[in-house]
Amino acid sequence: MKIYHSPDDFTRLGNAVVTSGTFDGVHIGHQKILHRLKEVATQHAGETVVITFWPHPQMVLHPEKNTLKLLNTFEEKAELLKAQGIQHLLRIAFTKEFSLLSSADFIQKILVQTIGTKKLVIGYDHRFGHNREGSFDQLKLNAPTYGFEVEEIPRQDIDHITISSSKIRHALEQADIKTATELLGKPYSLTGQVVKGDQLGRTLGFPTANIEVDSRYKLIPADGIYAVIIWQETKPYKGMLYIGNRPTVNGSKKVIEVNLFDFNRDIYGESITVYFHQWIRGDKKLNGLDELKHQLHLDKMESERILQNVNFVL
Repeated sequence: MKIYHSPDDFTRLGNAVVTSGTFDGVHIGHQKILHRLKEVATQHAGETVVITFWPHPQMVLHPEKNTLKLLNTFEEKAELLKAQGIQHLLRIAFTKEFSLLSSADFIQKILVQTIGTKKLVIGYDHRFGHNREGSFDQLKLNAPTYGFEVEEIPRQDIDHITISSSKIRHALEQADIKTATELLGKPYSLTGQVVKGDQLGRTLGFPTANIEVDSRYKLIPADGIYAVIIWQETKPYKGMLYIGNRPTVNGSKKVIEVNLFDFNRDIYGESITVYFHQWIRGDKKLNGLDELKHQLHLDKMESERILQNVNFVL
């Protein structure tokens, strides 16, 4: 997949089949659009193009709220779109200036002049342009003038269970991993760099890798213990992950720590990706380190039970 970080970098295509949106999570609703995009491209011997916006428009238009957390960093989103078989990804920097671009100018400057769109595939109720003035009806009206066709994916095809990134975010914030996984079509993940902690887990017999997540916008699920699969380089490991302030030792800072089972290697400074499979329990203050050690033993047993039949293939 070719990635373009600006419309100026894009080389106009002769037969582009295009869709656009934020695609946060690349969930099963998005996947429906992408599947149709690839179908149309195959039928017309075209090339698939996804236009996405970064940062998320809400972060630019409503910075005072500052509460939105994203399911993907741009890099994660790109990997997910690549896995879906998309050929071209155009990243457009969403700025206040860009938000003033009219829907007519977006059609003319981006879809026609920059990309060379021959077929546009969009989801139900897709809006674009300044004040979200652009609509499917406008696109359909202008399509013959600009020389492209437009197709809207019906609501019943992509939204029959109200699939949305916001619903997935809410599920993760409530530790509802089952719902999030169903709507995403895959386990939720986060990627980060392994950094040094105080090595308390090692003294308890449960050495942990402290993960520093690589984006302040990335959504971190609810506090607690999770059964997870960890990919380190190209190999998967079973493990359990903790998110919280470590109340048993009077911690003051939220940490993300993962204990990899059957693993004994120094990976400080390296990147790992964690896939959430099931929430085990919430965070709680225990009566000292002996009780904590006993609880960790129980958590590990439960994690191993949950993960015993998990398919590691992503």
